[in-house]
Amino acid sequence: MVWLHSRPVWLIVTPSPEESFEMVQPWWPLALLAVIQLCDALLCVKPVAFIRQCLTDVRFPERFWKFLPPLKAAAAAGLIVGIWVPPLAVLVSAALVCYFAVAVSAHVRARDFGRNLFLNATAMLVICSATLAFTVQTA
Repeated sequence: MVWLHSRPVWLIVTPSPEESFEMVQPWWPLALLAVIQLCDALLCVKPVAFIRQCLTDVRFPERFWKFLPPLKAAAAAGLIVGIWVPPLAVLVSAALVCYFAVAVSAHVRARDFGRNLFLNATAMLVICSATLAFTVQTA
């Protein structure tokens, strides 16, 4: 914000041509992870049985369940925009790696060593880590 004639004026800063970003190649890992996150967000709106059981098993407080769909939808949006803005793709991918690392540790802490740990949390951690690796290589 700058002041012009003693009034605040918001400026929109656009990158100069030498600062413009190239599209991430390959773009498909980001798109695939975005689709997975969007589907997960939709399944969390009114948690389906297996998600409800997973959240209950790790003792995730029910009062925080309502924050999961918007967070996951925001991650999906960030991944899609990240196809054209590589720093955002790296940031969102790294955040998802952290999210699923915490999820894996929550399952281990709760001694939930079944399907939820291996299929849901660990598989997603691997997918997010691979997406981050692809993205960092191209950014």
